[in-house]
Amino acid sequence: MKIVLIGATGMIGSAVSNELKEHEIISAGFKNGQYQVDIENRDSIEAMFEDVGQVDAVISTTGLIAFAPLNELTIEQFRMTINNKILGHINLLQIASQYIRDGGSITFTSGYVAQNPMPGSSSVSLVNAALDAFVKAAALELGSKLRINTVSPRFVKETMTLMGMDSTDGVSAVDTANAYRHAIESNETGKAFDVVDYI
Repeated sequence: MKIVLIGATGMIGSAVSNELKEHEIISAGFKNGQYQVDIENRDSIEAMFEDVGQVDAVISTTGLIAFAPLNELTIEQFRMTINNKILGHINLLQIASQYIRDGGSITFTSGYVAQNPMPGSSSVSLVNAALDAFVKAAALELGSKLRINTVSPRFVKETMTLMGMDSTDGVSAVDTANAYRHAIESNETGKAFDVVDYI
């Protein structure tokens, strides 16, 4: 398969790229990768796909989020999180769908805190839950032409270690990547795949 992977150089994106190495991976990111793309900018997305052409799948592991206590979050931080994580991925779907072959797939990344919030996750839980709900609704209209799903990672062990956190309950980036393989290889659509189901 020919796959565009946005966020390919991040912790999860790198693991996904390695997991799917038998496919043709086109790496993209805000600053790194074969293509630089800003998912908040429709012209940027369009320019990338005009150059890349038809693909079989698109995976996005990107998304700017603000994680902080509710009484410390500014409305600008909420707006940034919403603009990037929700509206950015709507941009991506609307444009990428014109370049994905019939029966292909697009996979976004939400997160465990969508349904299992924790202190400090109000903006993150908001956008991740919205992304899961959007995918369920979009799948009803896209039908069999284009499958759309989210992968819901837990805290990644490697990231927790870098942050000085206890990583006992985390899931490694390598194990997380398994759920993305399922997303592009299965026939399911409108789903939020919890990574622990694919370890």
